[in-house]
Amino acid sequence: MAESVTEVPVLNETFNGTAENATAKIPSTPEGMFVAYSSLVIMALIPIFLGSFRSVRYHKEQKDSGEKPETMSSKDAAMFPIIASCTLFGIYIVFQIFSKEYINMLLAVYFFFLGVLALAHILSPILHPLIPPLFPNQEYHLIFTEGPAEKKEELVNWKFDRKDLLVLVLCGAVGLWYLIKKHWVANNLFGLAFAVNGIEFLSLNSITTGCILLGGLFIYDVFWVFGTNVMVTVAKSFEAPIKLVFPQDLLENGLAANNFAMLGLGDIVIPGIFIALLLRFDISQKKGSRVYFYASFLAYFLGLLLTILVMHFFKHAQPALLYLVPACIGVPVLVALVRGEIKPLFKYEDNPEEKEKEADKKVDGKKETVTEKKAKKEK
Repeated sequence: MAESVTEVPVLNETFNGTAENATAKIPSTPEGMFVAYSSLVIMALIPIFLGSFRSVRYHKEQKDSGEKPETMSSKDAAMFPIIASCTLFGIYIVFQIFSKEYINMLLAVYFFFLGVLALAHILSPILHPLIPPLFPNQEYHLIFTEGPAEKKEELVNWKFDRKDLLVLVLCGAVGLWYLIKKHWVANNLFGLAFAVNGIEFLSLNSITTGCILLGGLFIYDVFWVFGTNVMVTVAKSFEAPIKLVFPQDLLENGLAANNFAMLGLGDIVIPGIFIALLLRFDISQKKGSRVYFYASFLAYFLGLLLTILVMHFFKHAQPALLYLVPACIGVPVLVALVRGEIKPLFKYEDNPEEKEKEADKKVDGKKETVTEKKAKKEK
C-alpha cells in the first residue's frame, strides 16, 4: 500500500490563484465534483462486493483441494504498519534523490505485467461465454519445476486454453494503452482488477487479526497524512495504478479531462479484506443471513462519504482510514453486541485446523520431552 489518501488533487493550483500558477487548473464546478466523487465511491464499493464473494469461493476451493491456506497472523498484522511506513518513507526518499520520470517509467513496465495478469484473471470468466463456439479452442498445461527428480519442486502448474490466451491479448491491449498514454480509464481498469484480486486472495483468518491490522493502519494513515507531507507527496509523484482516479472536469473536457480526484487502493483493499472475512463468518453461521457483511458494507459506504465531506470542509487531504476503520470495526461489533454474538464473532477463524495442528505439535513435543526425562532417570 503506497498511499491511502483521498484528496483534492493539485490543491495549491486549484485554490491558490497566484501569478506563478499561470497554467493553473480551473476550479471544478459543484456538478463536476459530484460526478467525480460519486464515481469514486461506486468504484470503491464494486471491488469490495465482488471480491468478498469471490473470496468465499476461493477459500472453499482451497479447502476442497487440501491446499494449505496462506493467512495473516496477529504478529504479521502488528508488523504490517511498520513495514508499510518503512516502504512509504523509502519511496519518498527515492523520489527526492532520483528523477521521478525514470522511476515512473520502471514502475509503468512492472505494473504493465501485473495489471495484464490481474485484469485477465477477472475478465476470463466473463469473456469466455461470449467467445463463439466456432472458435478453434485447444487446452494446454504448463508445468515448471526446479531441482532434481527426487527433490523436484513445482513452481508453475498452469492449465489454460486458447480462450485464455485471447483474453490475455485483449488485456495486453489495455496494458499498452496504459503504458503509452497513461489514460485514467486504463489506470482504473488495472486498479479495480488489483483491488478485486487483493480482496479475493488476501486472508486475515480471524476478527482479532483484522482489528489489529486496521488499528495499526489507522495510526499509520493519520501520522503520514497529518504529521508529514510524505503521503501526499508520494501520492502525487507515484504514477502507477495503485489508486483510482476520476476527473472533476469531465463534464467540461470529456475523456481529455485532467483535474483528478483520487482514492488509494489501500483504502479499498484493507477494509475490503476485513469485510470479506465478515461475509465468511456470516456463511459459517449457516443462518442464511448476511447481516455482518451488509452492516460493514454500509458502514464503509458511510465512512467514505464522511471522508469526502470532511475533506471538502477543511480543504485538505484526509486519511480515509481515520473514518473507515472505526466504521468498519465499530458497526459489526455493535451488531454482535445487540445479537448476543460477540463471543462467536471473535472466536471465528477461517482455518482453525492450522492452530489445532500447531497445538498438537506442541503437546507432542512436551510428551516427548517428558518421556526423554523419564528415560534418563531410569538410566
